[in-house]
Amino acid sequence: MFVDKAKIYVKGGDGGDGLVSFRREKYVPEGGPAGGDGGKGGSVIFRVDEGLRTLMDFRYQRHFKAKRGEKGRNKSQHGANAEDMIVRIPPGTVVTDEDSGEVLADLTRHGQQVVVARGGRGGRGNIRFATPKNPAPELAENGEEGEERYIVLEMKVMADVGLVGFPSVGKSTLLSVVSGANPKIGAYHFTTITPNLGVVDVGEGRSFVMADLPGLIEGASEGIGLGHEFLRHVERTRVIIHVIDMAGSEGRDPYEDFVKINDELRQYNAKLMERPQIVAANKMDMPESADNLDNFKQQLAASHPEIEIMPISSLTRQGVKELLYKAADLLDQMPEELHVEEVAEVSERKVYKLDKEEEEGFKIVRENEMFIVESPKIERMMKRMQLNSHEAIMKLARTLRHMGVDDELRKRGAKDGTIVRIADFEFEFVESSSYY
Repeated sequence: MFVDKAKIYVKGGDGGDGLVSFRREKYVPEGGPAGGDGGKGGSVIFRVDEGLRTLMDFRYQRHFKAKRGEKGRNKSQHGANAEDMIVRIPPGTVVTDEDSGEVLADLTRHGQQVVVARGGRGGRGNIRFATPKNPAPELAENGEEGEERYIVLEMKVMADVGLVGFPSVGKSTLLSVVSGANPKIGAYHFTTITPNLGVVDVGEGRSFVMADLPGLIEGASEGIGLGHEFLRHVERTRVIIHVIDMAGSEGRDPYEDFVKINDELRQYNAKLMERPQIVAANKMDMPESADNLDNFKQQLAASHPEIEIMPISSLTRQGVKELLYKAADLLDQMPEELHVEEVAEVSERKVYKLDKEEEEGFKIVRENEMFIVESPKIERMMKRMQLNSHEAIMKLARTLRHMGVDDELRKRGAKDGTIVRIADFEFEFVESSSYY
């Protein structure tokens, strides 16, 4: 089964906690603080592995969590950093943040990598807080939490040549004839519902990868039929072979088929029309194909004189070798890597981020006789601080005073004994400034 889209959860490892410790050697009087810092949490890293071809592995494992850093140790020893978690993904994968819609990376080359969830920093031990005024602090920090997010992985097939066209025009048959691929072939629409890849050996040391892409229908650019499930793969191909049923099966007109398919490509991404395109006039073994081909040539010459028509028959292999030579010649003229602009659906995505000014501020909400203080900055600070010592509480109180929280609480009517909640902690408001 081919899987080309997956949603997963990633989380960087938390940092290790800092330690409160003091030197206690027998002959070292007033040894001072000796608590080490916590180790850094591991990051989740996506790395391209050219040996992978699908996102199948992500159907069975959807959660990726890196390990946390070790806690700080005594004797000023730093806790060990956690190893990063390396997640292998196939080339041609677009990595998107589900919540913001931000495209984090478009990974195409073997070994290319991106950090999708950074590990948290380790907390500082009490040795970091020693000052001349306070040579023996009982302060230490908790490790920072690692980043976490939901990621959408979207794979676009990496192929040199892509076969496009309406359903049942002979794309799968052509691929099976020119390569060792064994795509499903049937006399009904959408026999191919996932891309098939095959390596084509042209001879003279030349070869390329060909993709039989699922059949298009009118309205695919709007998501009709296989829609975007197909169109995303066309972006990666360097040369397009447009396979057309020249016999006019099912009463279709070959030129109308050509116009409709190209309209869908243009509406999805106008850049695709700049790709070299060859028309493979297929099913030339049918009696009515010759007359249809003459009419098609006249119509195409009037609208797209630059596009070359190659008459072929996948069944009898007539003209197939010439088609492959033509595709190989075009590939030799094309750059190895194509930088395609993202489609409108992606490029118009907006990324919303909080302003730093908003994070630095605070908001006070009254709930009956209790005041609730909401502030990202204060909440982050409280998560990092180990609030199990008098010294840590005093540091938090000084921070609240300097930010203006105390003055605002007084204006709102807070008095001695009033309960103030910040995050998961509750405190009693103390009016006397000497408390600080």
